[in-house]
Amino acid sequence: MKLAGELFWNVVPYVVLAIVIVGTWWRYRYDKFGWTTRSSQLYESRLLRIASPMFHFGILVVVFGHIIGLVIPASWTEALGLSEHAYHLQAVLLGSIAGLATLIGIGLLIYRRRTTGPVFMATTVNDKLMYVVLVAAIVAGLAATALGSGVVGEAYNYRETVSVWFRSIWMLQPRGDLMEEAPLYFQIHVLIGLALFALWPFTRLVHAFSAPVGYLFRPYIVYRSRDVAGRGELVGSQPHRRGW
Repeated sequence: MKLAGELFWNVVPYVVLAIVIVGTWWRYRYDKFGWTTRSSQLYESRLLRIASPMFHFGILVVVFGHIIGLVIPASWTEALGLSEHAYHLQAVLLGSIAGLATLIGIGLLIYRRRTTGPVFMATTVNDKLMYVVLVAAIVAGLAATALGSGVVGEAYNYRETVSVWFRSIWMLQPRGDLMEEAPLYFQIHVLIGLALFALWPFTRLVHAFSAPVGYLFRPYIVYRSRDVAGRGELVGSQPHRRGW
C-alpha cells in the first residue's frame, strides 16, 4: 500500500503537467476565440466590483505564499535571519487573511452568477465544475493552514516533506515517499490542487496565462468622425475658420 502511494505521488504530477502543457497548446491552437474570461460585467457590475478585486487580490497573495513555501528552502529563509517560528507565524496570518478574502470573493462571484439570470445562462458545465474544484481547493488550503499551524491539533512543518517533494518533481527526482508521510489533510489539499491544474486549460482559468504584451507595442488607434451624407462635414467638428 505504501509503495502504491509513493508511485502515485511520483507519477501523477507528471501526468498533470503533461495535461497542462498539451491542453494549453491545444486550446490556444484550436480555440483562440474561446481564450477569454467571457466577461459578464455587461449584465451586472455592482456586485462584480466588490467580489472580483477581493478574489483576485486574495488569490495573488495565496499564490505568492505557495511559491515562497514550496520553492524556497527553509535554510534560505533562516540564512536571511527569518526563524522558522517567525516564518510560520507570518505565513499563517497572511495566508489566513488572503485565503478568507479569496473564499469570500469566490462565494460572492458564485452567488452573483447564480442569482443574475443572464450571467447564470452564460455559465457552462465546465464553469460549474471549475467553481466546485476551486472552492474545494481554497477550503482544503484553509483547513491545512489551521491544522498544520497548530491552531487546531498538533503543528506540522510541511517544508520538510511537501516542499521537498514539490522541488524534487522539477529536478526529475520525485520523492513520493515524503508526500506519503505528510498528514492526510495536506494530501487532500495537494490532490485537489492537481485536479484543478488538470482542468485549468479547459476552463476560463486559462486566461491567467495571458498577458497583454502586445498593447505595449501596437500603434495608436485613430478615431475619426463620420462624414455626414457625403458632404464633407464631420460630425462634432467645429466650423472651419477662414485663415489669412
